Amino acid sequence: MDLRGRTVLSVDRLRFLLMLFYTMAGIMGEQEVENLSGLSTNPEKDIFVVRENGTTCLMAEFAAKFIVPYNVWASNSVDLLTEQADISLTRGAEVKGRCGHNESELQVFWVDRAYALKMLFVKESHNMSKGPEATWRLSKVQFVYDSSEKTHFKDAVAAGKHTANSHHLSALVTPAGKSYECQAQQTISLASSDSQKTVTMILSAVHIQPFDIISDFVFSEEHKCPVDEREQLEETLPLILGLILGFVIVVTLVIYHIHHKMTANQVQIPRDRSQYKHMG
Repeated sequence: MDLRGRTVLSVDRLRFLLMLFYTMAGIMGEQEVENLSGLSTNPEKDIFVVRENGTTCLMAEFAAKFIVPYNVWASNSVDLLTEQADISLTRGAEVKGRCGHNESELQVFWVDRAYALKMLFVKESHNMSKGPEATWRLSKVQFVYDSSEKTHFKDAVAAGKHTANSHHLSALVTPAGKSYECQAQQTISLASSDSQKTVTMILSAVHIQPFDIISDFVFSEEHKCPVDEREQLEETLPLILGLILGFVIVVTLVIYHIHHKMTANQVQIPRDRSQYKHMG
């Protein structure tokens, strides 16, 4: 076999090996997503799971609502009025996602893809006085909505698809290896392509972990938001104060009882000397 024939065989073999490599890489890196919202006892909360190689790599539980301003014609067909659409993330939504070492993403679509939510998470390392410290955060939110959808929008001017994006977002900041939990409402402002309007995203009942999940379908230790910690302190503070007050009262009563008993057992020396003849 001449050199040219050997070269052709080598190229064909290389192509075959590359095809086999990419096929195996696709199988090994296969990701699947699941909508487990039906398991939630809260009808407004959704549960999304992204799994890679049969292991959970991203979990997200939250309720989301979007307040979207839009224009409609006034009755004189000349002036513009601003209406407001309240759009909630509904159960049964379609979900996509991907996991990475330092970047993960969750995408959710609902109402026949009239609405789409994209959330991007990043993990970063910072040099602190105690040494390197890694955290993760929500770095970007994008909300795509169709103002021609009739359920939430009524005769919107310039109806069609619009995109609302966050800018310089740093939310849900959490130490690496932990999940973020916050029951309180949190708002994120998004700049819309529709006449530069501002869309408000409201998150509540949040429990998210986009990195470093150890056990399948199980969140790691929770990092609670400051609002939840403050509310928890406000709830437990009266109980703590009550216990302290009760303890102080008990100690006071014990001391009084001991003092009273010791005083009663002491010999009373008469101050009037004439009484000494009656002693003994």
